[in-house]
Amino acid sequence: MDRAVSPRLGVVAGYALAVLCLLYAIVLAGGLYTLASPDQPIQQPWFACMELLILAIAPLAVAFMVALHAWAPEQRRPISHLGIVFMSMCSVVTCGVHFVILTLGREPAFSALPWAPLVFSFRWPSLVYALDILAWDFLFPLAAMCAALTVSGREPTRVARSLFLASAAISLLGLIGVPLGNMSVRNIGILGYVVLFPVAGVLMAARFRRESAG
Repeated sequence: MDRAVSPRLGVVAGYALAVLCLLYAIVLAGGLYTLASPDQPIQQPWFACMELLILAIAPLAVAFMVALHAWAPEQRRPISHLGIVFMSMCSVVTCGVHFVILTLGREPAFSALPWAPLVFSFRWPSLVYALDILAWDFLFPLAAMCAALTVSGREPTRVARSLFLASAAISLLGLIGVPLGNMSVRNIGILGYVVLFPVAGVLMAARFRRESAG
């Protein structure tokens, strides 16, 4: 990619990612607030809105990693390239999960089957839940770690690096919920990919914007 193009892509992807993640956090909070008890799944229309937002967030995260790779110094490009690979894998898995849920999860031909909750439900254990954990609590932390290892320099880039590292660590902690069988513990990871990574993306977008203006 042309290094003149990458800052502009980074600006758009970084800011758009932050806006959509903020919307996701608002919708998630609204969905949780309406629950009668914490162990219930989030109901409609909150759940469908979250699904649609994820379908937009995941490709934007890939675009941001592409911009970061194009901007990276030559010696750091192998690790930034790995970041694109891991984020792309995360995006493919999570987009597949949420597209299937949106299109097939409520179809009577599937939802009426006795095994449907084991496939389409976001109650543990289920197939889609396991795949979503694979995407956001394993593949995403690897991508965030690569982002952290790609960036260097003075403030605010150093802060962005720390936030990428924290995002990777906290998202990875979500895996603890699997052996414990407690998805409330798994929700720790939300802080990593909905809050910390987008904030780091905004800091990098600000740097990309300065470089683009220069």
